Amino acid sequence: MGKELYFEDVNVGDDIPSLAKEPTTQQLVMYAGASGDFYQIHYDHHFAVNAGLNDGVIVHGMLSMGWVAQMLTDWLPDWGLRKIDVRFSAMAIPGNTITCKGKITEKYQENGKNYINCDISCENQEGTKTVMGTATAELPSKG
Repeated sequence: MGKELYFEDVNVGDDIPSLAKEPTTQQLVMYAGASGDFYQIHYDHHFAVNAGLNDGVIVHGMLSMGWVAQMLTDWLPDWGLRKIDVRFSAMAIPGNTITCKGKITEKYQENGKNYINCDISCENQEGTKTVMGTATAELPSKG
């Protein structure tokens, strides 16, 4: 659940509180069941290696996007997230520590509403970005 966060309390350049995840193969199997994405590269090591993935099993891209969305919704008011747009830039694998990060890049008002734009990403423990994108949120005013 999001907390009270007001337009007046944020500034361009502010960091969004990060969120770290440590994916496991078991979690990927559970996500496959929830999402219906049963492609074996997400849970069968031998299949993934035979498919050319030298590190084996990889994390579902949409699961990584879900983590970024979780980071945002943990920080924003419950109704605040308006848009999220990402691209998958590298593979995450079980055993990685994946950290979701964000930074406010723009703050503006339009049609009497308060908005912020943010750069968002996931990166592994080596600093390789696995997800990159942008998000837009609406924030209430104190007044």
